[in-house]
Amino acid sequence: MLSKKMPLVVVAFCFILTMTGYASENQAIDYSKPAYWLSLPNATDKAVDVFYLYPTAWHKMDEEEPNICKIDNPVMMEQSKIIFSQQATAFESVGNIYAPFYRQADAAYILSLPFAERDKFVAGIPAEDAIAAFDYFINHHNNGRPFILAGHSQGSMILRNLLAEYMAKKPEVYKRMIAAYVIGYSVTAEYLAANPHLKFARGPDDTGVIISYNTQAPVIMGTNGVVQPGAIAINPITWTREETPASAEQNLGSILLTPSGEVAARDVRNIADARVSKVKGVVICSTANVEIFAPGNALFAKGVFHGMDYPFYYNNIKENAANRARIFLSKNKHLFTVGVVRNPAAGR
Repeated sequence: MLSKKMPLVVVAFCFILTMTGYASENQAIDYSKPAYWLSLPNATDKAVDVFYLYPTAWHKMDEEEPNICKIDNPVMMEQSKIIFSQQATAFESVGNIYAPFYRQADAAYILSLPFAERDKFVAGIPAEDAIAAFDYFINHHNNGRPFILAGHSQGSMILRNLLAEYMAKKPEVYKRMIAAYVIGYSVTAEYLAANPHLKFARGPDDTGVIISYNTQAPVIMGTNGVVQPGAIAINPITWTREETPASAEQNLGSILLTPSGEVAARDVRNIADARVSKVKGVVICSTANVEIFAPGNALFAKGVFHGMDYPFYYNNIKENAANRARIFLSKNKHLFTVGVVRNPAAGR
């Protein structure tokens, strides 16, 4: 009789193990643990915080792998540090930078999906992780300070969720947002119409706004997978939405990268110009060498400067973030001082 029951016991045991494994992989991340943060400042000596979400920093090596990585994936953890140096450091003179690790979707997989399915997939575990981290940041680290949101690519996809959902439910938090740099993924007119509490930047000085663009050459050999119909773009040199070209000489400085992604040079001039194309919904860069900066790969067509969205306009982003922070603090100086809120009731 025992031999007849044994298979049922084994099946039941395996079922329990399977369900336990599923739960452990999908349970919420405990962001009270420093190990789950890429950047967690020891001191908050600046009046502004920055919450940064890095782009896709890993890819599947085997088709049998899940389409979402684990929170401690070593490739993601290492590559995100390299990308942090290319992007988030543009904000380090402005604010205290907080950047969580989050379970990412495989880029090739999500780019293979239609936009609606792609957005739905990223709105799952990746966005749930990042929004949980942001909520923890607000409740345990931010102390009511004004903040900047910054992201790129998948990180910006998630910021769209955070802006649409969290900020709608937490207007007292949203009013402290200086700006959201949602770079490397589309912000569309349809998205803004569905979220009337949000507004897109119109100039270099407005606050509480979204800033977004995707960079490409005048001609690309295919399509740009991160650009949706109806995308809105702002010029990262002039910070206007007009189609007036800004020359490479007007660019405040780019950074150049090594083949492995480390920063090789800073304050490099005359690399990238910028012109908004309202028809394409992108920023056109006509001066950068496509063969060097966008030769094409498995994810992006030749001529798509996706990986250079931040590096091309690094000093411009740095200056603009500082400018918007100064303006925000000046307009709200009765509320804020360095590192703290003078009137917590007004800031929370």
